[in-house]
Amino acid sequence: MAMNDSQKKRLENVWEALKHDKIAIFSIAFLAIILLLSLLAPVLPLEPNKTDVSHMLEAPSSVHIFGTDEVGRDYLARVIYGGRISLLVGVLAMLMSITIGVTVGILAGYLGGIVDSILMRIVDVLQSIPWLILVTVVSIFFKQGLVSIVIVIGFFSWMEIARLVRAEVMSVKEREYVLYADFTGVSLLKMVIRHLIPSVLPTIIIAATTSISNAIMTESSLSFLGIGIQEPLSSWGKLLQSAQSNLQNAVYMAIIPGLLIMLTIFAFNKLGNLLRIYVDPRVMDESK
Repeated sequence: MAMNDSQKKRLENVWEALKHDKIAIFSIAFLAIILLLSLLAPVLPLEPNKTDVSHMLEAPSSVHIFGTDEVGRDYLARVIYGGRISLLVGVLAMLMSITIGVTVGILAGYLGGIVDSILMRIVDVLQSIPWLILVTVVSIFFKQGLVSIVIVIGFFSWMEIARLVRAEVMSVKEREYVLYADFTGVSLLKMVIRHLIPSVLPTIIIAATTSISNAIMTESSLSFLGIGIQEPLSSWGKLLQSAQSNLQNAVYMAIIPGLLIMLTIFAFNKLGNLLRIYVDPRVMDESK
């Protein structure tokens, strides 16, 4: 299907932004490599759980590019498979938080009145509790594992998204095309799909990329504390926890996953800015 003039203009805006931002190019390339390695990990000659006690805590070399861990497992394999789990948690938790947050935000902003008051009071109560503490306490009562950590992070990270979407919807619903659609009796579902979601899409995209970053950070924090991902699965946060007891002998075990967490979060934030330029060309115009 051929692109229309609007789509071509948006791509030109993204390309123009990329030409002047080498860090954004690096971020996209970095994410592409991480995602590709994560997807291809099962077909790569990597064995993340194979132990070799004769090669414990070996420094990075041509044989083991990232070295080995405390039981002789190849650390490159551990890092790649750990990245699969960290990214999976980030994406699934994002989808859950976006679904809840957008739904609550649209209902509160569009319906207003008692519905808005009730939903926003729920948001106020949840936001009044320190978020990381709330997630940590709740996660203790769940059976530790991948599904539980996704549910916990996703269910307690939608409040800010709901506020952002609500504010956008309250502005959008006063526009003439929305008022006309409401006057002609368009159903709530059609109103949401045809008018509200397209209008708040830039906000949703930025929230989605930020949500992935926050989910990866939260999972890493919980795994570092020992209440996140559990063996035999591993994530970057879990690798950081395992590295604590070997910092003096193998500092690379902490540096590598820590650096990957930091770069991945930064790259997703950069990607969000580029996606916003594509979805909302006015962002590019305002920056000139």
